Amino acid sequence: MRTVDPAKHAAKRRAILDAAAGCFARDGFEKTSTADLCRAAGISSGSLFHYFPTKRAVFVGIFEADTADNDELLAAAAELADPWEGVLAVVEQMTSVLSLPGVVRLVLEAGAQAARDPEFAELIRGNDDRMRAGLAGLVERGVRAGRLAPVLSSADAGNWIVALVDALLSRASLDEGLDVRHERAVLRKVLETILVPVG
Repeated sequence: MRTVDPAKHAAKRRAILDAAAGCFARDGFEKTSTADLCRAAGISSGSLFHYFPTKRAVFVGIFEADTADNDELLAAAAELADPWEGVLAVVEQMTSVLSLPGVVRLVLEAGAQAARDPEFAELIRGNDDRMRAGLAGLVERGVRAGRLAPVLSSADAGNWIVALVDALLSRASLDEGLDVRHERAVLRKVLETILVPVG
């Protein structure tokens, strides 16, 4: 009986998800076929279905991986000595996709799919809730450490940070000429106004 190397299995699965993300971003969920996914990943349909039973499972898998990535990001930010630097690190990573049109389109496609698929919508809401809570925790830590003096509650600050990033993603989807560097600098100024770093 052949044994499965968990690391190789996970790496192959992630490679399929990365290739599929490009397909879904370009053509949308409905217009992307399993044949498209196989071509993009350079695999047979049998290989695809070994890792994912359906096209929907591939799409969902992309955002399940996003959940894991965000959890790691928040955990790393929480380990930083300065909670303000932790907030900035999370926001920097969240906005790093602004210059990647494919990722921005994929985020919009997720919203469209969530409107059609209640179970998927729950996954997206869960991702958002975890990010909001994680940022709120960083802000609260900053308050306790005397490093932040926010004009909002920690929970409201977490909510608005996510809302501001979402607004930038929406703008990036509509304006291909968006000056990402400038917008990120403006966002930092807004965060400084809301969170009021001390010292």
